Amino acid sequence: MISHPRQLAARLFPRPWRPALVLALLLTACSAAFAQRIALTFDDGLDPRKQPQAAEWNAALLNALDAAKVQAMLFPAGRVVDSPQGLALVRQWAEQGHLIGNHTYAHRNFASPRVSLPDFTADVMAAEALFRQLPGWTRRLRFPYLKEGDGADKRDGMRDWMALHDYRSGGVSISTSDWYYSERFAAWRKKHPKADAGKMRDAYLAHLWSRAQYYDGLARKVLGRSPAHVLLLHTNEINAAFLPEVIALFRERGWEIVAPEEAFEDPLYKQQIDTLPAGEGVVWAVARRAGRPGLRYPAEDGLYEKARLDRLGF
Repeated sequence: MISHPRQLAARLFPRPWRPALVLALLLTACSAAFAQRIALTFDDGLDPRKQPQAAEWNAALLNALDAAKVQAMLFPAGRVVDSPQGLALVRQWAEQGHLIGNHTYAHRNFASPRVSLPDFTADVMAAEALFRQLPGWTRRLRFPYLKEGDGADKRDGMRDWMALHDYRSGGVSISTSDWYYSERFAAWRKKHPKADAGKMRDAYLAHLWSRAQYYDGLARKVLGRSPAHVLLLHTNEINAAFLPEVIALFRERGWEIVAPEEAFEDPLYKQQIDTLPAGEGVVWAVARRAGRPGLRYPAEDGLYEKARLDRLGF
């Protein structure tokens, strides 16, 4: 009679196989514990009144998501898309199965003393009025610039307002300054319309991977685990050009791309972190609350990337 699990293992797995089995089980356990998942979200939307290629870029983003079978979430800013043509581009996201959130109407910085709580909540409702009839509309709020208030009264007042109006957080765990790369890419492309963009593509992918690795590593230090990440990108020229490669980058390196609502179910995004000024990425804010040294502020900005892109000639 076998009375102990060790005896059962010895009967099922002869000695020469046992070390390999143990190693395989350990690797599987580690992989499960640190399996990386990530959802793609896009801010702002495109403005055909100011961006002649808006329809082309919108189609490129949606085609890339469709080809990769990825559901994303768009957080349009009302003022950017408040035209028949702009709203039609947002509707394309909704009709292709992507979620639509709220990024306010005027895209104002809630950490500014010039933006009051009543002004900000009115801005949120103005955006909702534009989008709430769309398929996929979801009451998730993404604060412009990820700024959630410069004082406790505004921060906590906004949280109370969100709870009262059934709004949930549209927080992010990985932010990347992709907007700055896109500005530099657009300026370079204007001067070199026919040039090979491979060097910029590689630099951009390396930047995204660096930021993902940084914030995933920071999460493991302050949370003890790898959460379901939410990546902040923008509807801009560089993502229209390279989104297929961005998706391939994460998949080839073992990350699973999940639906936004699956990622937002992670307890990380339900936290209310009492730091001031409030906001930034959620992992960053948790690390700041924990007193983690070496955190830069603002967490991501073009000023950190300027010298590198200067050296590369972009």
